[in-house]
Amino acid sequence: MARGVAPHRPLDPVSLEIVWHRLIAVVDEAATSLVRTSFSPIVRESNDFSCVLYDARGNDIVENTIGIPSFNMTLGRTLRHVLRRRPPDRWRRGDVVFTNDPWIGAGHLPDITIVAPIYVDDRLLAWVGSIAHHVDVGGTGWSADASEVFEEGVRIPPLLLMRQGELNEDVLELISANVRQPDRLLGDLLAQVSAGEVAGQRLRELVRDAELTDLETVSDQICLIGEESMRRAVAAAPDGVYRAALDLDGTDDESIHVEVAVTIEEDAATVDYSGTSPQVRQGLNCPINYTEAYTCYPLKCVFDPLTPRNEGSYRRVTVAATAGSILNPSFPAAVNARHMVGHCLGGLVYQALAPALPERIIAESGSAPTMRAVISGARDDGSRFSTILFINGGMGAGAGCAGLSATCFPSNVISGAMEMVESLAPLRIWRKELAPDTGGAGEFPGGLGQVVEVELLGSRECTLSLFVERRWHPARGVLGGLPGAPSVVEWNGRQDGFRLKGRNRMRPGDRLLLRYPGGGGYGDPHHRVSDAVLADVESGVLTPDRARELYASGD
Repeated sequence: MARGVAPHRPLDPVSLEIVWHRLIAVVDEAATSLVRTSFSPIVRESNDFSCVLYDARGNDIVENTIGIPSFNMTLGRTLRHVLRRRPPDRWRRGDVVFTNDPWIGAGHLPDITIVAPIYVDDRLLAWVGSIAHHVDVGGTGWSADASEVFEEGVRIPPLLLMRQGELNEDVLELISANVRQPDRLLGDLLAQVSAGEVAGQRLRELVRDAELTDLETVSDQICLIGEESMRRAVAAAPDGVYRAALDLDGTDDESIHVEVAVTIEEDAATVDYSGTSPQVRQGLNCPINYTEAYTCYPLKCVFDPLTPRNEGSYRRVTVAATAGSILNPSFPAAVNARHMVGHCLGGLVYQALAPALPERIIAESGSAPTMRAVISGARDDGSRFSTILFINGGMGAGAGCAGLSATCFPSNVISGAMEMVESLAPLRIWRKELAPDTGGAGEFPGGLGQVVEVELLGSRECTLSLFVERRWHPARGVLGGLPGAPSVVEWNGRQDGFRLKGRNRMRPGDRLLLRYPGGGGYGDPHHRVSDAVLADVESGVLTPDRARELYASGD
């Protein structure tokens, strides 16, 4: 708060609710601006971004309601780091700082974070931040086969992208010289800047209309509600230490083991990943900020799913991971594919909490981790392209509901239109369809995975980077539910001879078939009612033979 300005009085409950939802509308409009001005289909089509509004002290007030929920927690960590290096009194109107340092930001280089101040007159009112996944940041591109972060692309420490409204051309020239599609990168950076400007404009209108002198009192009220909602929910859970373990396909050489102990004590939760595998010389390492984010958001969904997320939402949860482990790697570990481990943490925590909160958790999702295929190269005319198949497996089932098919949890990205993929790259999508029988059986079955088949057109080879998981360790069911179907990858009809987590050469005419895994089932399959099984057969979710095999002795 600026000196000489008295803090605004607390708002009454009705006024607070009105202001709160207008604040959410501010960041949602900023997010819409980012989507509509972005060059990248990853942002436009798949929602791989986030926008957050902070008070002048750096507290998260509101987060946008679309995009990647877990990014919002990493963004707050980034802002606090930036403000330690560059205190508020060193900022000016029009300054914008950006970074993609994985240990400061969102965990890998393609996700670039931007933060900027919002002023009213000459007073600092708030901060706005955004994260967006960029198509290319140099190096190996988005792949899992680097051994150190230096190989993975340009690592940008917190630097001024704009100084008092003017672009920092020297920094942009340096970055542009080291990436494959500089026009797209610059366009997406400016889209993020534009989103911040939209947030600033709408926020100034809000404080004028509501006659607010600052946001700090409102922020305190909102964050207190968020904290109290989580506190009450955690306090209602039975105290205890709940444990679970998870094995993943892992690297080319060995599987990855993750252990968790969730301690519920009075009104707080501690999540400890001691016993987890050490960091690896492949890009699967998950920086601690990403580990925290993908632990806290799933817990928020369990304990307090309805209160809009803010700084207070995360105060009742503590996350710990051993330094040097795959969930808290030491620099300069490779981290490009950190989502291959990080996305699985929510499902693991739910496995641990199943005995304590059986009505609230869901089974593991086949869409966690998100399985990706990145195809990049040059068209016949020499112009470069890079496209990502954002396709999702099935979501895990929960108490009273089957898992959603082809739905990503906890990441929340969506599958882009295949017509858009074909328009941006020399590819033909031969099919994209739900895969019957892939959801794990249960009283409530897991969601279906998908099958996608793609062919490379043209006359030039390209690079295919695969991120494949759940081949040997499918998404597990819970409380008697069965696992979903594993992932399947076929290249020209073969299931071997290529790297599942790394770069491959794809030749014209090559066909790649990807079957995305199904979600785990919830509860004993024999408790599923006959009418529900029949409905699944009639709708094509289950084949008749599979239905008889799994549910023949059901009710």
